[in-house]
Formats: sequence, structure tokens, C-alpha cells
Amino acid sequence: MKTDEGYSHVLGNRQVQMIAIGGAIGVGLFLGSGGRLQASGPALVLSYAAAGLAAFFVMRALGELVLYKPTSGSFVEYAADFIGPWAAFTSGWMYWVNWAFTGIAELTAISIYVSLWAPQFPRWVTALIALVFVLSVNLLSVRLFGELEFWFAMLKVLAICAFLVTGLTLVLLSAKIDGAPAGVANLTAHGGFFPNGFPVVLMSLQSVIFAYASIELVGIAAGETKNPRKVLPRAINGVVWRIAIFYVGSILLLTLVLPWTAYGPDQSPFVTVFAALGIPWAADAMNLIVITAAMSSCNSGLYSTGRILRAMALKGEAPAIAGRLNSRHVPYGGILITASVLIAGVILYYYVPERAFNIATAIASLGVITTWGTLVFCQIRLRRAANLGLLERPSFRMPGSPYTNWLTLGFLALVVLLMPFADPDQRIAFFCIPLLVVAIAVGWRLVDPVHHHRVHLDQ
Repeated sequence: MKTDEGYSHVLGNRQVQMIAIGGAIGVGLFLGSGGRLQASGPALVLSYAAAGLAAFFVMRALGELVLYKPTSGSFVEYAADFIGPWAAFTSGWMYWVNWAFTGIAELTAISIYVSLWAPQFPRWVTALIALVFVLSVNLLSVRLFGELEFWFAMLKVLAICAFLVTGLTLVLLSAKIDGAPAGVANLTAHGGFFPNGFPVVLMSLQSVIFAYASIELVGIAAGETKNPRKVLPRAINGVVWRIAIFYVGSILLLTLVLPWTAYGPDQSPFVTVFAALGIPWAADAMNLIVITAAMSSCNSGLYSTGRILRAMALKGEAPAIAGRLNSRHVPYGGILITASVLIAGVILYYYVPERAFNIATAIASLGVITTWGTLVFCQIRLRRAANLGLLERPSFRMPGSPYTNWLTLGFLALVVLLMPFADPDQRIAFFCIPLLVVAIAVGWRLVDPVHHHRVHLDQ
């Protein structure tokens, strides 16, 4: 059965472009970069540049795969085609782990942002209200999701652009902020470019990879896109250059505008900058925008996991309820499964509010790394099959393949190997790896007989 069956193909170029960039700008940049700047100093920009290069190759690998076969099953389908059914099962469930824990991080961030205005209001209640809102939007219709995501993402892009213009102006004018001039001197004036040493910069790679997560959303949107062969290369290339400007450019400007010591984990660094400028409404406006950014990312997470779980349920690899569509062509079963984990996240936040964000992002990044690694490896297999004359390789290709593939895979492996040497929250995530391996292995043993039965029936 085709995994796109039953969907309404209503997403146009405007919405796909914004879903792509909207997914790629989330709390990893808006909130997580504050704590990492405090830990790593100005050298954090090197982490963002290195991870950005890896993200570029992942996106181009995805682009080639999507042009070969546009499907809302995305890398789950590609893993099945180019590696085997077990790889599809593993990557599908690891992607779900990624988004389930990303959703927890987003809800945690929303509650932190709202506490700027309502410090006495229980944060876990804020997280619960946000979850109910995005769940309602996702269950209503794909068109409503696409439209809301377009405007959410537009706000994020405008906010980043406003910051980039403001930051660049402040640096060029050497304007004084909090008594110190903005400029290149901030890169070295407060303990040097590596104030806490180079190893800390390496340890930040996990959270930076998390910040780049969701760029692959454009591949999942392919199944509900009109004219994917025309729309998707443009969307993928657009994401790549925007990432270079928005991510690396933003981090560089943050370190130039204010000393790295001004930032911290309890406030978005963008809000910190506008608050330091002394314009009362500017900090509030930016805080409102970062709330919508987190809301948008959570919204995208429910959207993508609903589609991935449905693709798996149709093959007997996920609970049957995940395969069901409602009257509005929305895979409500998969969306509800993810939402139930997000409720568990709200409970986690109730008990460990100060660590919930970092634990959630560290576990989520394991899913990101698995997804990225799967895409890059599948492209190697696609190229090999094309060289053997088994299929026709699309004209939109990954540059430097297969050498860039192996370099990207090596980089992703390094990020995982560094996790047990980092902070306690990353260590918790690292030691979850054996648990995830066992859970997926047991799950595969349970569904494997179903696969054999289906293959037998098909024959």
C-alpha cells in the first residue's frame, strides 16, 4: 500500500518553503544557544559552522532521495529501499524519539518564556495549555496546519532578520550597550576566544546538532506537495543558505553585540540583546516571537510524527491506530500517540524543571543523528545502485559523494562518542542508547513475523 494514500495534496510552494525553514528554527537556537554561549564563549560559532556543514550535506542527500522518490514516508521509505526493513523500522522509531523529546523541550521552553511575564504562574500548566493548542490545530486539517505554520515561520524569519539587521548596525556603529561597545573586541576581551578551552566547544556539538534538527521536515512534506520535482529542490537549497545566515550569522552577531558572559540558559539570547538596548517593548516583542517559534516547532513535530507513524503502521510496524485517518485526512492516531508522550514530558517538567530542557534535547539529538545518518547512508546506496544501472540517478545530486557522505557519518559518530564526557544531562542520554537498542530490537522481533507473513501473502 502506498504510504501517501488518503492524504489531501494541499500544501503549495509557499507553505513547503516555510515548513522547511520553520522546522529548522526552533528552541535549539532561540533558547539553547544562551546556555551554550555561557559555557563555550565566542568559539560556539565554530560548533555552529561545523554542524551547519554536516546539515548541508544531509539536506543535499535528502534532496537526491526525494527527487528519486517523493513520499511522506521520507527516510523510513528510503531505509527500506536501500538498507532493509529493519533499518526502516529503526529509523522510523528513532525519528519518533527525536520528535517526542523535541516536543518536551519546546513545551519546556514555552513555559520558561511565559514565566518572564507571569513568574508566579505554574510552568507545567503553561506547557499543558500549549500542548492542547498545537494538538487541536494538527487534528483539524492539513490546510490549517500549513497556513498556521506559514505565519509562525514568517514571524520567526522576520524576528531573526530584525536581529541580524539590528546586530549588524550596532557592530558597524560600535554602539555602546550596557556601557561597552559592540564589536570584534567582544570575541577576545573576556577571557579570549576559547575562555573555557576547546574541549567545551566540542562538548557543545550535541546541542548544536539538536538546534539544526528538523531541516529534514521538507522531505516528509513531499507526500502532500503539489509538483514536488519543481518545488522541493528550491525549498532544499533555500533551507541550506538560510541556515548559513540565520544560524552561524546569528551566533556570530550575538558574540559581537554583547560579551558572551551576558547570556544564560534562563532567557533567549535574542531577548537578552533587546533588553540590553533599553527598549522595553522590543524585548517583549522578541519574547512573544520566541514563544511562537517554540509553538511552531512543536506543531511541526506532531505533524511529522503523525505521518511517519502512519507510514509504519501501514506496514505493521506501529500500532494499528497510527494508520487511521479522520474525515479531514489527518492521521490522528499517530498524532495522539506522540501527544501522550508530551504529556509525560509535562510531568517530567513538574518534577525536574531546571533539567528537563537539557535532558529532553540530549535524548532528542540521538534521534536526529540516526535520521541524518540514515539519509546520508541511503544516498550512498542510491549512488551505488545508479552506477550499477539499477536505477536512474536524479539530476539534483549530493556534491562530493561518496567522500562527503563518509565525512558526515564520521562527524555524527564523533558527536555521540563525546556525549559521555560532557555534562550529566548528555550522559543520561548516552546511557539511554542501550535501552533504545533493546527496545527497538524487541519491537523488531515482534513485528518481523508479520513482515514474513505479508511477504508470503504477496507472493
